[in-house]
Amino acid sequence: MTPNLNNSENLFVANLQQVSLEKLVKSKLEVLFQQQKEAQVELNGLYNIVLEQVERPLIELALKAYNGNQVKTALMLGINRNTLKKKIDNYKLKPKKGAAAQVATGMVVPQTIETAPVLTQ
Repeated sequence: MTPNLNNSENLFVANLQQVSLEKLVKSKLEVLFQQQKEAQVELNGLYNIVLEQVERPLIELALKAYNGNQVKTALMLGINRNTLKKKIDNYKLKPKKGAAAQVATGMVVPQTIETAPVLTQ
């Protein structure tokens, strides 16, 4: 079946709460395959490209949701923490940690004042 590029199913401005991720990906891939056919070019390495384009934002958003906590992020994703670390390194992600992550996500960070111990002679 040849996708109709003018079909409203290919518009991504649809109500995203009613459209599954699977349908969005399928629709995008149908357009890609149609463009590839029309241009008469070969696609190489598509599997890895698609996985990367889904996996990278998944990891970024999961890390953001857990304020950079890799242990909690790995648990939520269902992968080993070392696997998550390799993926973070592979995608050159910079997870924010602690207070920096809270500031970046708009969470209120309580201010603390640390004082140096007073040395007496």
